[in-house]
Amino acid sequence: MDITLWAWIGFHAIVFLVLALDLGVFHRRSHKVSIREAGLWTLVWITLSLVFNGIIWLWRGPEDGLNFLTGYLVEYSLSVDNIFVFVLLFSYFRVPAQYQHRVLFWGILGALIMRGTMILVGSALVEQFEWILYLFGAFLLVTGVRLIFQDDEPEVDPQRNLLVRLARRLLPITPDMRGDRFFVREADRFSATPLFLVLLIVESTDLLFAVDSIPAIFGITHDPFIVYTSNICAILGLRSLYFLLAGVMESFYYLRFGLAIILSFIGVKMLTPLVTGWFLGGHGVHIPTTISLGVIVVTLLASVVASLIRSRRLASATD
Repeated sequence: MDITLWAWIGFHAIVFLVLALDLGVFHRRSHKVSIREAGLWTLVWITLSLVFNGIIWLWRGPEDGLNFLTGYLVEYSLSVDNIFVFVLLFSYFRVPAQYQHRVLFWGILGALIMRGTMILVGSALVEQFEWILYLFGAFLLVTGVRLIFQDDEPEVDPQRNLLVRLARRLLPITPDMRGDRFFVREADRFSATPLFLVLLIVESTDLLFAVDSIPAIFGITHDPFIVYTSNICAILGLRSLYFLLAGVMESFYYLRFGLAIILSFIGVKMLTPLVTGWFLGGHGVHIPTTISLGVIVVTLLASVVASLIRSRRLASATD
């Protein structure tokens, strides 16, 4: 068998093994995830991702290793937007803290399947129609600029969600939660619970965010293996990151602007070969991955530090 095929098999085997340990051993019973536990799992997922990054570096060389690291940072930082929505969603449905991990576990498992499908389709499109990268770049640039000037916070309105409306039409829904169960059998029929509606919204929300994040990773590399694995590693760490940051998300005021700048930069990076090619007779300029990585790291650090300084000043003003 080709070594790349073994790499695909090995990657998925490790992912499913860790997920099985996560749900079947460490979170066998529903409980509220503490800050300490969330921090430990965040460290575990980041460490596993960096170890895998090291394997890619040794196996496929520094270029692919750097592409993975850059793609991972992009996807991990963009996933913060999901956390804002999760906070609002759980608050809207009044989901008890001890049930939130179960929702996010199955939600992210579904996200792995959806994103994998989208990446495979995207890779096929890029291979057949390379010009589609310029469309991705223009889309990211417009999205980033709009995000910079967007003043309103993300809203959660489950009544407008297509999947929720379809579920309410096709399935009987219990009036309240039934523990951590998505379906129950009552009065000789199966019914969905409100927790299942929450899961549907988590899945549909991730699908919307993937529309931004997946084109962004194609701005770093076109290699399907690097695109897929960096994306999945970032998504796997999203649950623990949520429990770590959910209570302090309001403190990261400038993070949204940092993410907007990153999206805009990647859009510019993808369009640069086309624009410079017009002026240089077809020899377009490509922005190196090292520069991209530097811009992403500096932008993230600057937005986080600025946010913390702002929060400290506001706290001092209220004392």
